[in-house]
Amino acid sequence: MTNSSTDEPGPLLGPADIRELAATLGVRPTKQKGQNFVIDANTVRRIVRTAEVRPDDVVVEVGPGLGSLTLALLEAADRVTAVEIDDVLAAALPATVEARMPERADRFALVHSDAMKVTELPGPPPTALVANLPYNVAVPVLLHMMATFPTIERTLVMVQSEVADRLAARPGNKVYGVPSVKANWYAEVKRAGAIGRNVFWPAPNVDSGLVSLVRRDKPLETTASRDEVFAAVDAAFAQRRKTLRSALAGWAGSAAAAEAALVAAGVSPQARGEALTVEEFARIAEHKEAAAQ
Repeated sequence: MTNSSTDEPGPLLGPADIRELAATLGVRPTKQKGQNFVIDANTVRRIVRTAEVRPDDVVVEVGPGLGSLTLALLEAADRVTAVEIDDVLAAALPATVEARMPERADRFALVHSDAMKVTELPGPPPTALVANLPYNVAVPVLLHMMATFPTIERTLVMVQSEVADRLAARPGNKVYGVPSVKANWYAEVKRAGAIGRNVFWPAPNVDSGLVSLVRRDKPLETTASRDEVFAAVDAAFAQRRKTLRSALAGWAGSAAAAEAALVAAGVSPQARGEALTVEEFARIAEHKEAAAQ
C-alpha cells in the first residue's frame, strides 16, 4: 500500500488519509448505501484524465463520499459541485476541501440532497458529470442527471462492471436492454476502462468499469416525446422473450395495434426488443401516436 505523504504528494487523499478521515467522522461504509471509497490517488487522476476534464469545465459529481475524486476534479476543472445524500459526509466535505485545497475552496459547492431529487444546481450550468456512482442506484441517477441537465456534454461514471456492460451494449448483445437504449437517447455511450477492486475501501466483491457518455450534438429527430419512446422501451423489455407484437400489445392497446405501428415503422413484428436501436423505438412510438390521432 502506498504512503500518501511520499508516493502521493499534494492534496489528494491516500489510503491512510481516507481511513483517518472516516475514523474521525465515525463513518463505516455501508453496503446499503452502496458506499465504496476510492483510496488510490492514481485512480482518481486516471478518472479525471479519462473524463477529459478541461480548465473551463463546471463539473457535477454525485456521491463524493470522503472527497477523493472531488479533490482531483478541483485540480482540473473550473468549478465542482458535489451532490451528497449522506448527512455526515455532506457536512464534512467542505472542510476537507478547505483543508487540502484552500486556494480552490471558492470553486467548490455542495448540494446536500438525494441526486434523484435534484432539479437545479448552484452556479453556472454543469458541462460535465464525473462520478463514482453507488452501485444500487447508478442507472436511475445517471438517466435523471442526463435528463435534468441538458448542458452536461460529457459524462464519465464508474459503475459496477456488469452495469457498465449494459449501458454500453449494442443491439443484438445479450445484455442490451433498457439502460442501453435510454442512455443512447441522450448520448454516444462506450466502455472507457476497467477499475480493479483493490483501489476501494472496503474492496467490493465485484469489478468496476468506466462508462463514457458524450451527448449527441443534436437531439434524436422524432415527433414522439421522450416519455412515449421510453414507455415503448420499457414495454419491449418487460417481456424480452416475447416478440414485439406481443410485448407491445399492452402499450399500443392491442397486439394488432402494436403490429400496425411496427410495420409502419419498418420493424418486423416478430423481432425482439434487444435487436432494436433507439431510433427504431422512436419510429415505433411515432407510428403509435399517428394511429391514435
